[in-house]
Parts: sequence; C-alpha cells; structure tokens
Amino acid sequence: MTKIVKKIFIFLLIIVALNSAFINLCYADDMEEDETEDITETEINEVNEVSKNAVEVPILNSRRCVIFDRTSKTVMYGKNEELRSAMASTTKIMTATIALENGNLQDEVTIDRKAAGTGGSRLGLKRGDKITLNDLLYGLMLRSGNDAAVAIAEHIGGSVEGFAELMNQKATELGLKNTHFVTPHGLDSSEHYTTALELAKLTDYALRNEKFARIVATKSTTISINGNPRQLFNTNELLGVLNGVIGVKTGFTNGAGRCLVTETKRGDTDIIVVVLGADTKKDRTKDSIKLIEYAFANFTKVNIKEKAIEEFEKWERINRNRILIIKGQKDTISLDIGKINTETIPVKETDRLEIIINTMNQLEAPVEKNTKVGTVIIKLNDNIIDSIDIVCGEKIERKTWLDYFKENLQICRTIFEI
Repeated sequence: MTKIVKKIFIFLLIIVALNSAFINLCYADDMEEDETEDITETEINEVNEVSKNAVEVPILNSRRCVIFDRTSKTVMYGKNEELRSAMASTTKIMTATIALENGNLQDEVTIDRKAAGTGGSRLGLKRGDKITLNDLLYGLMLRSGNDAAVAIAEHIGGSVEGFAELMNQKATELGLKNTHFVTPHGLDSSEHYTTALELAKLTDYALRNEKFARIVATKSTTISINGNPRQLFNTNELLGVLNGVIGVKTGFTNGAGRCLVTETKRGDTDIIVVVLGADTKKDRTKDSIKLIEYAFANFTKVNIKEKAIEEFEKWERINRNRILIIKGQKDTISLDIGKINTETIPVKETDRLEIIINTMNQLEAPVEKNTKVGTVIIKLNDNIIDSIDIVCGEKIERKTWLDYFKENLQICRTIFEI
C-alpha cells in the first residue's frame, strides 16, 4: 500500500469516526434500550419503603423538579422549577397533544425519507411504511419514537417547522412563557426549552384529553405497520409498579440529562411530578419515587372553599354595618362572596394558611348589584392562592328630594315630640 493510499485510508477512517461521534451526540435521545441502567422492581420497592414515611424534603440528584397538584393547580414542592431547561422527549407530550387536537386518528400516514432517517430512539419506521396516526401516537409515547414524531409533525403541520409553530401557539395559549419548541421529538437545541413547572402545567392540560390519558397509561400494546403486528412496551419504569402511577413520559438527551414526568393518583389526590437533569435512569426513578411519597406522606387536603365562606360570614356579621352608604336610600349593604376557584388545596402541618378580608369603608349611591366592594385573599406561606371578589348583594338607589323631605319631616316630628 502506497503512502498516498494509506493517508487517504486514514483520512476516511477519521471522517467516519467523527461522523459517528456527531450522530451519537446529536441523536442521544431516550436510549431506553440500555438496560444496564434499569432499576429493578425490587430496587423500586426498596426506595419506596424508605421514602413513604419521610418527613424531610428528600435529597435529590435531579437539578430541577416540581410536585404539582392537579386539583388546586398549585406547587407542593419545587427545586429550580422555574429555571429554563432542555426537555428531551418529554417534548412529545406537546407533540401528542397537537396531533390529538388537529388530526384524525384513522388517517393512514406514509413514512417519507426524513422521518425514516431520524436518529435517536426509534419506532423503526422505514421509507414507504404505512401506519395510522393512532398507531404513530402509541409509537411516540410508549416507544418514544423520534421517527414517529417527525412523521406526525409532517402529517399534521406539513413540515417539522410548521408543526413547531403549532406547538408554540399552544404554549402561548396555555400561558407557558418560558417554553419554546423547535422539534417534535426534543433533540437538543438552544431554542428548545421549558421549565419543570411549565412542563407540569402542560402535562396537566394534556391529561384532560381522554385519549392522551389512555395512551400514556398503557403498559404494552400491539400496533400495525404495513398491516404487520408490532408489540410495544412503555419506557416508563414506574408504570404498573408504583402505587397510583398512571404515566406519563420519559426522556434523555446529553443536554437534558435523564427526565421523567409522572402522574400519580391516590384517593382524591392527583399529582404530577417532574424531574429534569438527573444523571442516570436510576437517579431519575429514585428521585421521582422520593417526591411522590413525600407528597402523599406530608400533605393533606384542606377544603379552602368552606374555610373562606366561613371566615367571610363571620366577618360580614361584624363589619357589614360599618360600611357607610353615602346618599343611599339604605344605610346598610348586603354582601355576597364571588366564585371561589380553588376548592381544596394540599397543605403541610407546618404551612401557614391565611384568609384576609378587605373592603371599602364607604360607598356613594347609586350602587349597582354585584359591584365589587372588597376582596377575600387566600394565602399559603405568603403566596396568594386565590383572590375572590366581595360584591354588593342588591342595588342601592340614590336618595331623591322626596327622601330628604321625609327625613327632615321625621326630624321635625321628633323635635316637637320632645
């Protein structure tokens, strides 16, 4: 072999190696097939046993996390929960949501070159394959197929870019100010990010769709590609193992670390736990278990609606007559409390719950019914949980000249009687 040939050969080997490294860097996503990191059911039970009675906030490996109560929409615990972060394949929660809201599940999708060539975690689709949108969604959420994500994006949005626009429109609609999407699968990009809290809010919204909830709760299923059956297993290691776990989604990229979004429901308590940036699969699993058990061991539901109404009624009996009605045909005012948005809230024994009532000292007639005259503020540890209007329960007319005449006449009668 000549020196020139050797140099060319070595050069080609370097190019192949660099290309391989580049692909692994860019497409390291949801490598759930690496079973060397898997946590066993026995290990899960051991972590659960240690965690379920813990009083102290758990020590976590994950960089960012949140426990989100679905009923009250409040944060029970958070760690860097509002810090922007890569989200890996938890992105697919939004992908599935957009597909369910804009697509026909019976549509047959033909896989093109771009979808078939998408790297990372794959359903295993090839160019020319035919599969329904319904089965693509199962491949997306159970197998975490990046190829399925691109196929869905192109079918619904016309292109990955068009689909990303739909994703960002929905994020804006949901008030997710620190969330932005570039792709339907979540491979690392500086412009593709969310926060643990906003991911929890997105998941809460997604779970209101019954089909989405059924998909993420599925442990295994059989789909059809080109009419041939293909069995899928859910990558969520807690599903079917930890008490009350319903779903939702795993994730991993080099930039995001190990991620897991979990819904757990026990009795009347329904929570979403998000962990982002764990070092290993075992770490993300252990952290999720610790947070789930911490939530159920330390928080109880308080009926804040009943407490607010009770406090308002006490306040009204004492203070209603202290509101001065200027130039009104009535001297007193009847008060009603408006709609209370938060019915129950999870509270720890050490939490400080306050109900603060403020109203105007005086009003000038005429006063229309339902005019706002004050506020009931519900606070938990100095954070405002709800703010409820206090309104006038009836219309109060302004005094006329005849009213003033009658008053003066009554004054005269009283003087002369004396």
